[in-house]
Amino acid sequence: MLPDPDSQALWLTLQLALTTTGLLMLVGTPLAWWLARTKSLGRVILEPIVALPVVLPPTVLGFYLLLAMAPNGVLGQWWFSITGERLAFTFNALVIGSIFYSLPFYVQPLQVAFENIQQGLLDAAATLGAGPADRFFSVVVPLSRRGFVTAICLAFAHTVGEFGIVLMIGGNIPGETRVLSIALFDHVESLQYEAAHRLALGLLIFSFALLALVYGLNRHWQMRLAARH
Repeated sequence: MLPDPDSQALWLTLQLALTTTGLLMLVGTPLAWWLARTKSLGRVILEPIVALPVVLPPTVLGFYLLLAMAPNGVLGQWWFSITGERLAFTFNALVIGSIFYSLPFYVQPLQVAFENIQQGLLDAAATLGAGPADRFFSVVVPLSRRGFVTAICLAFAHTVGEFGIVLMIGGNIPGETRVLSIALFDHVESLQYEAAHRLALGLLIFSFALLALVYGLNRHWQMRLAARH
């Protein structure tokens, strides 16, 4: 059983991952659909921007987000104007940072799934009178379920394991921004290796189980698809 501070960090991490994943589903799904279907030149610019967190060091993105979230920054001023509260070093800052940093891990698998859908199926649904929303939820979503599962699992797991961005824009405030990755770092820094091992092993098991679930579901759906043919 985890000590109270670590239990608090675990609960905060789950809150962050669930909130981030939920918001990514709202923001990332239409973005992935647009990237998969558009022929606009804007895709040439937007696609690399979405993929930047894959190659960009987390501290770099965290640094610029911290500047934007400062009281005199663009995001910081906007947030204060609508809430009357600061943004940097809060849970809300972690959510915003996590959305930016986990965006490609949600968008890219879903974009690939959307690109694999045959246009003829959508045209047939339109011929039968289905509107854009109806076509998306009755045709696109069922055909892209593998992409949705992969995107959701990767975004959730990636958010759970964040460290660099969390530290830059959230700091280490117990009960507000101290998530599991920060708690693990604290234990190592204070030479509490038993506690560090407990958290590290838990994160390792969680990551392995989530990836095993994704691969297992993909194999299951591939076998079902092969059986139909």
